[in-house]
Amino acid sequence: MITATTNLRVPPSEFGPDKLWQDGLPSHWEVRRLRSIAEMRVSNVDKHTNDDEIPVRLCNYVDVYYNDRLHGNLPYMNATVSPAEADRFQLKPNDVIITKDSEAWNDIAVPALVVEAPSNLVCGYHLAILRPSTAIDGAYLARALQTPSVARQFQVAARGITRYGLTHDDILSATVPLPPPEEQAAIVRYLDHTDELINRYIGAKERLIALLEEQRQAVIQQAVTHGLDPNVPLKPSGVDWLGEVPEHWEVRRLGQIAISFRTGPFGSMLHQSDYIEGGTPVINPVHMRSGEIFADPKTTVSEAVAEGLSSYRLGLHDLVFSRRGELGRCALVRDRETNWLCGTGSIGIRISYRGIEPEFLIQTALS
Repeated sequence: MITATTNLRVPPSEFGPDKLWQDGLPSHWEVRRLRSIAEMRVSNVDKHTNDDEIPVRLCNYVDVYYNDRLHGNLPYMNATVSPAEADRFQLKPNDVIITKDSEAWNDIAVPALVVEAPSNLVCGYHLAILRPSTAIDGAYLARALQTPSVARQFQVAARGITRYGLTHDDILSATVPLPPPEEQAAIVRYLDHTDELINRYIGAKERLIALLEEQRQAVIQQAVTHGLDPNVPLKPSGVDWLGEVPEHWEVRRLGQIAISFRTGPFGSMLHQSDYIEGGTPVINPVHMRSGEIFADPKTTVSEAVAEGLSSYRLGLHDLVFSRRGELGRCALVRDRETNWLCGTGSIGIRISYRGIEPEFLIQTALS
């Protein structure tokens, strides 16, 4: 049982920057190295399929990275292994799998608990199996490995330059808090319940956001196609999707109000090696959201490259549309984005704004 009156080894008021995280643990808990409470097996099973091997379902890196819990219903890939590999790396309930390699030092040793394991489920490459002893429950171990204080040990130990990895000793030398078994079970129940509540709240918020976005689109559609006066006389627009519009409005094609259309530079004109950080932004479809432009500091070019592509510079109140990928993306160039570059996947459109309000035009494009 967990209570608010549990004794601490050091009172909170005495914590300092030089204190180890263990100082805040309840006095009856232990601190143990992983090697003393779990057996570790680092998998070397690849994704190849050979006719002379045993067919299995392979638990890969992404299965662990994107799932806190591993069970039989996940879409594991099919592969084959030798009899020795099948015996050594077969997953069992209560195992904890961690990612032992990563492209970032601070995103390593991500854990997942095996809650259900088909008899042919085998651990794949770049992963390590932690098989708990009787001293620790796998569900609690997985939670302990998620804590910043434990995860930090792996992050500091990770070695590499462009890719980072953990050695056997790095993993087995990490220390974890070890409460008595009944408290381990209580902590797991509490965290599982909290997770369920938080996920429920997140789901409710996501549904609310979707409804608000739907309402927003409906308001924009009504305002930009019928105006604000619900009693205004209407006339056929001559455009099927548009329907009727106020009778004093005009309906123009985009080509009738555009001064120029310009696609972004072809790939032969703008290379990946041209990108630097902190230069002139290049605007691709991914940088457009809800009519706004959001620059990526990694997708910028030097002033010299920008000068060579000066004909692709965007002007104030230009419209930018995506020409590939998600075709509905568009944005209006405002003061901040003036002279940024139209990217390879975009189309820049310069408009004659006589009698047209730029902000109204972008809302029309979004409706």
